[in-house]
Parts: sequence; C-alpha cells; structure tokens
Amino acid sequence: MGRIESCSGMRYWDRLKHLKVLSLQRRRERYMIIHVWKVLHKVVPNSTGLLFNDHPRLGIRAVIPRYNYLAAKTISGPYDASFGVRGAQLWNSLPRAVRGSTSLLELKQSPVLCVDTTA
Repeated sequence: MGRIESCSGMRYWDRLKHLKVLSLQRRRERYMIIHVWKVLHKVVPNSTGLLFNDHPRLGIRAVIPRYNYLAAKTISGPYDASFGVRGAQLWNSLPRAVRGSTSLLELKQSPVLCVDTTA
C-alpha cells in the first residue's frame, strides 16, 4: 500500500478505507471462515480433523478441540492460534443464517463477511 500515490501520507486505517479493503486480520478471519465452510461441505479435504454438530436450535456448529490442561503453558498460545481452534471459534460466532449458507457465493455475500464499500 505504500506504493500507491493517492495513499501517500495516509494512515493505515485511512488507506484501508480509501482502497475499500479489509485489514490483514479481518482478511485472515474471512479466509478461515470460508475454509471452514468448504471443509463442512466437503469441497476441500478435512486435513485438520474439524468436527461439526447439527444442533436443532443453534444450527451447525464446529466442535472446538479440547485443550490438555496438564500440558505446559507454552503450548496454550499455539493451541489458541491453531486453525482447528480459531476457525471453529470464528465459525461458531457467525449468526445461524450465515452458518446455514448452502452456497459459497451466498456465504461470501453475507453482510458479516462483505467489505463495506460505502466510503
């Protein structure tokens, strides 16, 4: 973004708004949610071993892997940042209607994952 002439002198958040893009963190989170959807619908292999439960009231929710509390504290950071944990947490935080999307396009166009282009 530093090489775009119209953005020179702008702060990070102003550049993002001007270019109508999400921050790096939001882009990573969006990718994780899309990847969890693809695992759920068997578009990609489930190499991380994600499991899903279909709850009658809550809808399809990802199972967050259990943490071994007897393990060393140095393991808790990488555990919390792992795709299996973070992807499941992000997936479960979505509204039920979004988690129930039947097509990838429908998921990507949901207001929760869309980029706000009004600026």
